[in-house]
Parts: sequence; structure tokens; C-alpha cells
Amino acid sequence: MRPIHCAAVLIGCLCLTVTGVASAQNQPWLADKGYGQGIGYEVGNFVLHPGIAGEFGYDSNMFNRAPNENVAEVWRLRFTPSLSLTNETREKTPQKVRVQAGVSAAYNEYIPAGNTSDDVSDFRNVGVNTNADVTFNPEGRFGGRLFGDIIRTIQPSNLSDTSSAYNRINLRGGGEFIWKPGGGMFDWRLGYEYGAVLFEEDQFDSLNNATHKIFTRGRWKFLPRTALLFDANTAFVRYPHVDANSYLLGSNPLRARVGFNGLMTDRLALLAMVGWGASFHRTGSVPVENFDSVIGQAQLTFYPTLAPTDGSGQAEAAYTLSSVALGYVRDFENSYFGSFYGRDRGYLRASAFIVQRVVIEGEGGLSRVGFPNLYFADGTQRSGAFHETRYDASFHTEYRVLPTVGINATVTYDKNDSVSLLTAAGSTIEDDLSNDRLQVFVGARWFM
Repeated sequence: MRPIHCAAVLIGCLCLTVTGVASAQNQPWLADKGYGQGIGYEVGNFVLHPGIAGEFGYDSNMFNRAPNENVAEVWRLRFTPSLSLTNETREKTPQKVRVQAGVSAAYNEYIPAGNTSDDVSDFRNVGVNTNADVTFNPEGRFGGRLFGDIIRTIQPSNLSDTSSAYNRINLRGGGEFIWKPGGGMFDWRLGYEYGAVLFEEDQFDSLNNATHKIFTRGRWKFLPRTALLFDANTAFVRYPHVDANSYLLGSNPLRARVGFNGLMTDRLALLAMVGWGASFHRTGSVPVENFDSVIGQAQLTFYPTLAPTDGSGQAEAAYTLSSVALGYVRDFENSYFGSFYGRDRGYLRASAFIVQRVVIEGEGGLSRVGFPNLYFADGTQRSGAFHETRYDASFHTEYRVLPTVGINATVTYDKNDSVSLLTAAGSTIEDDLSNDRLQVFVGARWFM
């Protein structure tokens, strides 16, 4: 592998494991159906929600390159048709089977915006997201659920070569058994989930992986809007083709947490979860590095405006029109960059829906990301343990000129203060993993 390709792999693996690069479902209206959908069309026992969006934007660093490299600025055109369906009609009649499904596609066109030598238009492509969720006997004492999705993610590497792109398919599917005794005050779930990541380019076959996960979670509501929570899962992560990148080790991660979620006052809610996580990596050609520490989440949410009441004078927190949340998350994930990475992230999030016409959402976060000792495929050490500081911010607003037409703007910013690492064993060439990226979009959408 040439040094420049090694550098691309370094940057790409970092983006894959930490940034969570957006796929076909990165627009807010696709992630939140409550905000994104309109009244819909009733067809038999189903309600269809079609939509289409068009956006024009600017991307300051298409390839996530370091500031001292040839950063590619581009203009972007993005078109996103979508369709979702559900059998929950406006009458809200009880159902034995609840169905939700959807599909969306995002076409991206890239136009050079600065003095770049990269042929960015070659990277035009289409991301796709399909999903389905079926719940059996949702109101009964015993029930079940099946779910699945297929996502095609479009992600260029930091090389101006489409054959080195990190385009990939994410598969996920599973099911769970649901038990709700006592009129729904307590519920317990036990399930299984399969996941796979399949890269489209043959040179990245060694990054393909599959995960089998067994999970359980439960909730005991001891007050109408307050509950004790627990969740736990164990997974089995395997890389079927690790010859080229034998520093990638399979693992059997384990997590368990307990906590509390509920309203402390009419305007203040608290979510607090704490537990333990361990990565349990398998032995291989490189020394084993494991995460073994506390994990958890804490979030304090303030509701500036009370929700409409149900007639009894009590507000339902789920229908609040605005909220401000301050939170912290600590967890770990398997990494293409080494055995794992751990992340501590603090965040501030706010949202508002004003007079049924104006949507405003914003979030800012600061993360401390830690990597263990890293190794080359031959077992020699690439670097000691190190940390990165990551900054992220996003803002989205939409004005509804009609009940089915919105004009919107979206801004996202990501910055990574990282280190420089050797690109290959025996090499003296280093690659700077730091980068920052600003993306701005304005557009319009029609939805039903």
C-alpha cells in the first residue's frame, strides 16, 4: 500500500469510527417523523406520507482533509425524495399489528467552489435508506416486534479517487419479545439484532464486519410520567477478512446500565443512567487493548412552555412545543482505527415549534475521544494511547409557508483537534488527523 493510500486509510478510519458520517438520512425531517411528516394520504388501512426536498449548499472540506493539505471546497446540490407509510390512521383505533416503513434517497451533486485540483463532480452519487418496523399486539400483555433497515452511505476518502471511496452498505435486522404485566406499568423486552457493514470497494474488504447482539431492557413506571430503567446487551463482533489489516480484532462487548427518567416538576425532567462496559477483544496478531470502565448518560431537560392539557389540567411532556436539554454521555465503540475508542461528550440541545409554522433546532457538543495503543498489521506499535478533542454544532430552521410546504436552512460544523501518526511501518511520513468542516444548506420541501 503506497503511503498516500495509508494516509487515506488513517483519515477514513477516523471518520468512520468517530464522526458518524451522515448517510441518506442526515436531514432533520427524515430523522424525526413527527416533524417531517404531514397529514398524509389514507389508502385503505394505511396512511402514505410522500415528500421531496431540494437544497443548495456549501461544503468547506468535502474530503475531511487536514488544514495543511489540499482542502476541497465545493458547492452542493442535494435532492431527497422520500416515502413512508403506517397503518396508524387518524381515528387511532386499537390495532393488533402496528406497521411503519419508509424509504428515502439522497442524490448529491458536487461543484468546485475554490481553487481545487480534485475532480469533485466524479463523486456524485445516491445514498439510500430503507426501514421497516412491525409490532404485534402493541397494547396487549404479550407482544413482539420485528425491525430492520438497509442504508447505503456515501463517503469519499481524502483521496480524489472514486475507487478509494468508503461507500458502504449497513444492514440491520432483528426482533424482540415484549412483556407488559400490570396494565403497562412495567414492561420488559428481550431481543436479538444482527448487523453488518459491507464496503463496496474490494480494497476495503478487510473492514467488512458482522455483529450479533442479544439485548434486554425494561421500565417500571412508579408515577404517570416517571420510571426506573435498565438495559443490558452483549454482542459478538467479527471481521471475516482481516488478512490485510490484522490489527482489527473481533470482540464480545458487554454493557449494563440502570437509571431513572421522569419529570421532576411540570417543566423540568431528568434522565440519569449509569453502568459498566467492557470490550473483551479477542487475541490476535497484535496486543489486546480493552475498554473496561463506567458508562452512562445524564440529561436535564427544561420545557419553557407547557404542553396543551388533556382536559384534566395536567400537561403531557411528550407534546411540549419547546425544550432545552443539557447532557453528558460516556460510552465506547469498536473502531476501525484500533481496538476501540472511548468518548466523553457534553452537549446542549434546544428545539421549538412556534405557532405551528416555525421549527428551530440546535445542538452543540464537546467530546474527548480516547484511543488505546495503536499497532500496524505486523504487530509493531504505531503510537501510544492518545486523545482528541472534537467540537460539533448544528442548527436547523424551517418556515411553513403552507401546511405542506416548508423553506429551510441547515448549518453543521465539525472540528477535530488530533495528532499526527506514521502512515506505514518503517516509514517516517506522518499524517495529520486534524480537520474541520462547515456545511451550509438552504432549500425547500413538499411533504404530506
